[in-house]
Amino acid sequence: MSTDNIEKLYQNYGVLADAKDDISKHEKEYLEILAAVKGSDKEKRLASQFIAKFFNSFPNLADQAIEAQFDLCEDDDVAIRKQAIKDLPTLCKDHKEHTQRIADILAQLLQSDDTTEINVVTNSLLAILKIDPKGALTGLFSQIHQNADSEVTNEVVRERCIKFLSTKVKLLGREVINKEAEELIITECKKLLESQDVVAEEFDHIMDLLTWSKLGKSPLGRKELVQIVAALAFTPDDYHPEDPEYLERITQCSQHALPLFSTQVDSTQFVNFFCDHVLRRWDEIVTPEGAADLKLDLLKLFAELTEHCGDLENPQQKIDAVYELLMKYLPEAPVEGEEKEGEKEEKGEETKTPPSLQFSHVECALFSLHSLCRKAPDALNADAAKMKALRLRLQYTARLTQGYIKKLKEVTQGQKGEDANSEENKLKVAALKTTSNINTLIRDLFRTPPSFKSKVQLSFQSKKTEKEEKISNDVETKKQSPVQKRHRPITFDNENDKESPEKRSRSGDRNLKMYTPPSGKYSSRLNNNGRFSGPNPGRGGRGGYGRRDFRNNGAPFRRRNNY
Repeated sequence: MSTDNIEKLYQNYGVLADAKDDISKHEKEYLEILAAVKGSDKEKRLASQFIAKFFNSFPNLADQAIEAQFDLCEDDDVAIRKQAIKDLPTLCKDHKEHTQRIADILAQLLQSDDTTEINVVTNSLLAILKIDPKGALTGLFSQIHQNADSEVTNEVVRERCIKFLSTKVKLLGREVINKEAEELIITECKKLLESQDVVAEEFDHIMDLLTWSKLGKSPLGRKELVQIVAALAFTPDDYHPEDPEYLERITQCSQHALPLFSTQVDSTQFVNFFCDHVLRRWDEIVTPEGAADLKLDLLKLFAELTEHCGDLENPQQKIDAVYELLMKYLPEAPVEGEEKEGEKEEKGEETKTPPSLQFSHVECALFSLHSLCRKAPDALNADAAKMKALRLRLQYTARLTQGYIKKLKEVTQGQKGEDANSEENKLKVAALKTTSNINTLIRDLFRTPPSFKSKVQLSFQSKKTEKEEKISNDVETKKQSPVQKRHRPITFDNENDKESPEKRSRSGDRNLKMYTPPSGKYSSRLNNNGRFSGPNPGRGGRGGYGRRDFRNNGAPFRRRNNY
């Protein structure tokens, strides 16, 4: 290191600092500072600070100064790079015409493997966003599109830019992200989605950003977002139920669409696709070995989608599809004349193992049927034979369900403190919610004619807010009579429909003995997510995706080597 060079730098700094209004006459000194970026490490660190300090005084040397600073940002010494990156925002503080160019460079620097350097880059990007939101965003999106269109794609830069936008822009808030900047975000994010070249994680970030924008704040904007998601999710002419990655795409898109639905934004388009394609080829869906249950994931989504379904075209066809799906999960009722389980137990004989009941699947399918039948109340009764077959299975399911409810209430009621908060107890409470929902829905279907008025919250949905809970409790309190009514058991006998309620009740009590499962076995069917199921336990979260394109040919996400 030459001490003379260091001394010279300080002298130049002194001359420029003292020149005040005559600083433009000292271009020679500033050029010597720019040349110092080729010197020793200490000269480079000083040059970085001095270039930024006097940048505004030499507009005719702006391009040369910016290039000199960029050279320092690519230095081999991480300390020099961090110093140069930290000083970059100063270059556009009073000259916004340079913001886009500097943002583009900073975006490229996000590929660093050094965590501390990434933090410095992030802080500098935030600084220029506050200085010139539109210019900074234009530079960032330019880098994202460039890495999408280029044959040699820098996927790390693209991914980190999108993640930065999703996480940091929302934190800056609308005080920084003005109307003009927000319009730019919406336009550029739409371009990214329409290109159908986004991977799973990118899609998550882009949708989060769009939902945060004004599009997520109005019914018209949410409808537009729903159309964007639907265009990515559904390729009816090239549906691949055997491809788990294709189904993951449908799952992910539906999950992003769910929060957008309301009384003003219906989910009919999604329900139609599920009924016409997913449900009708249900048996072709295969869950990869060792993966979570894709079918249950799809069922949960479909059940939630039906809550906000609008008027259906060909409702009979849609309801028939859900009917067939439900029948796949309802156990067949025992043949008449078979000895009752309870009687066998009393005689000490070996009892037949009760059927495995996938309660989570039943809850979702039953809820979906119940929801869609609100749109066409007569559709379920259109075929008397099918209705009878359904009620026979529902009656038997109710017997099994009531047995589980009884046992679950015994083990969950009265739990306090640590026992109440234990994972095991939480699983049983969730299972109780699932089975109780099934019972409530079955009771509606056994009314004459079937009723679809009961409102239940799916067991896997988040709890109501305190305000909603209070309103609900107040309504229930008003409905309760002084004497608690006892619900009659669910039975099915068309010939008894005209009997008095008392007679039907007595007959039901004789023919519908409460099923009590073998001790201890009910808990073994609780899966890790608090759902009751049979041999195919439910899934709480989704597995990974293959990274493949959202292309028109139906292939889910763009594959990447580093995924």
